[in-house]
Amino acid sequence: MATEKVYSVCGMCTVRCPIQAEVENGEVRFLQGNLHVPAMKGAVCPRGAAGIALIKDRERPQAPMIREGARGEGKWRTVTWDEALDHVAGKLMEIKEQHGARAIAFSDRGGPFRDFHRAFLKGLGTPNYCNHDTSCARNVQHACISVTGMGRKGVAYDLKNARHVVLQLRNIFESINVQEVNNLMDAMESGCKLTVIDIRGNVSAAKADRFFMVRPGTDYAFNLAVIHELLARELYDKDYADKYIKDLNVLKTFVKPYTPEWAETETGVTPEALRQFVRELAAAAPAVLWHPGWMTARYTTSFYVSRTIYIINALLGSIGAKGGLPIVSKPGDVGRKGLKSFMDLYPKPEDKRADGAGWRYPHLEAGPGLPHLLFKAMETEDPYPVKAYIAYRHDPLMGFPDPDRLKQMFDHLDFMVSVTFSWSDTAWYSDVVLPLSPYLERESIVAAKNGVKPQFFVRDRVLEPRYDTKADWEIIAGLARRMNLPELAYESIDDIRKFQLEGTGVSLEDFKEKGFVALADQPSYPPPKFKTPSGKFEIVCEMLEKQGLPSLKPYVSLQRPPEGQFRLTFGRCALHTQGHTANNTMLAEQMPENELWINTEAAKKLGLTDGGRARVSRNGYSEQIKVKVTDVIHPEAVFVVHGFGHQLPVETRAFGKGLADNKFMQGGLDLWDPAGGAVAYQEFFVEVTKA
Repeated sequence: MATEKVYSVCGMCTVRCPIQAEVENGEVRFLQGNLHVPAMKGAVCPRGAAGIALIKDRERPQAPMIREGARGEGKWRTVTWDEALDHVAGKLMEIKEQHGARAIAFSDRGGPFRDFHRAFLKGLGTPNYCNHDTSCARNVQHACISVTGMGRKGVAYDLKNARHVVLQLRNIFESINVQEVNNLMDAMESGCKLTVIDIRGNVSAAKADRFFMVRPGTDYAFNLAVIHELLARELYDKDYADKYIKDLNVLKTFVKPYTPEWAETETGVTPEALRQFVRELAAAAPAVLWHPGWMTARYTTSFYVSRTIYIINALLGSIGAKGGLPIVSKPGDVGRKGLKSFMDLYPKPEDKRADGAGWRYPHLEAGPGLPHLLFKAMETEDPYPVKAYIAYRHDPLMGFPDPDRLKQMFDHLDFMVSVTFSWSDTAWYSDVVLPLSPYLERESIVAAKNGVKPQFFVRDRVLEPRYDTKADWEIIAGLARRMNLPELAYESIDDIRKFQLEGTGVSLEDFKEKGFVALADQPSYPPPKFKTPSGKFEIVCEMLEKQGLPSLKPYVSLQRPPEGQFRLTFGRCALHTQGHTANNTMLAEQMPENELWINTEAAKKLGLTDGGRARVSRNGYSEQIKVKVTDVIHPEAVFVVHGFGHQLPVETRAFGKGLADNKFMQGGLDLWDPAGGAVAYQEFFVEVTKA
């Protein structure tokens, strides 16, 4: 049989890299980056390569299941899709009739393929859609809105043309976006400098020209000192500031006390090193890209860290600049029509959101919501009862703090559904599991990617499902058919895509050549056009101030860990995607468990040796873990890769291996940043002893 080439989109993490697969006799023979996308260079990351192992995994859910016995007991009845969808639709309609549509909640992991299922929720009449972002980048989003009036995706990251890149809340060589990695490496080969600011020597730091190992929780102090130097030494872009920045004098007054000498007492960075760094930034401006962060749900000051990063970029003239953070173009900006949206088929739900986003907290964006507060509303019924919950490719029991407390909140639900392609703690605790086909076995709706060169793209099915699983659109269409939403009751993905493409001048045939359709011939770098009340980059945000939240927050030193304790920190590695891949046959073999990074001197005091075992404890809870002793972590912190410590018997490769960091965060669902909305994960101290 001839080899067939299929263009698709990876689904092993939230980056969704463009890929191409070579298929022969119903098997994927080769998987690589889409060769029509130059920055992919034909590459996929380790997780992307492991997509083949995902479809072959016999331990993933293989058919719809309805719970028997108690939640979390692991007793299931395998059913047909008709029975499963009838059951789910019936329960949702019952809850809607008794409590109203607002009693139905839904969360996902965000991304470009949401329009169809968000329309389903809108059609039902519930406002309670959330994504996972309060456990990730809500602080970045709200920081960007507070200064530019746009969300964080209103700017792009022009790494390829940068002359100096700064990574502070972004570990680009381990939390991998293949195109960004390749573009940054190309830039570095052309002379671009890389600076990394972190509490440990991660892979990005190992590749950097300069690494600042700061004390945990002092990033805000570091950034305030950088702003002080830019203004005090007049190293900022005055023309840009005069044209685009509002309330610069307020900023100048605010940062006067935050000198490099002051910052040294907090961060440990010498004044000389900080001043030299600032001079180099100014010399490279405006082609400077200080990344505002990805996973910023860390400290109670992380919103202000991201906000100061945007301020620094503005002072350097980088926002809107080639090699900096250019303003993205949408289809309409390049003379093209955007995709037709299913969301436009239905009116906006009249009810307020259960989590308070947009009304109780008017400065926090309503769209993706605040899931930790949605969970709380399940228990308190404030402002109203939430009785049904659909976790859609989302595992809050692994992704949020204090999973035992979260289960107590879920116990107030009448009905809980998980749509997933792999087992998860949340799926195991649900009433119904609807098995989603892995990305190589499913097609998705057309998506748009805004940028310096906007495009439409599709994910096509590479293989037919080997088990009794369905694509996301099939599940939603099946429910819509049963719940009086005929507008979404589609029978084919082609018909869905034709609806989306209506009037765009793009046809389904246009995607066959490359898997995407570019909407512009050349990249564009339009001048900044801010969407704030003043039309400028705003140092003082009226929306924050009205809520009693300072636009410029005075620095308060974070508590240091007591003697014998350490701040628990976590992050990513190149091999795994949080908890989603710990049971993957290819990846579990390469990294079966996480390790506890601990500073060499601290380890010596505790009698810990590299490769030995340690006991980590907090509030009466403890786990054991393998130790990694190293000089390149701050002595006040310990670090683990997130996503381990699985305890589900159906995940034999991940079962009982490594440490689950979120179980040490008792009370963490109540610890969140009121300015940015994100949970503060790294405000917990643990005791470490020899096992």
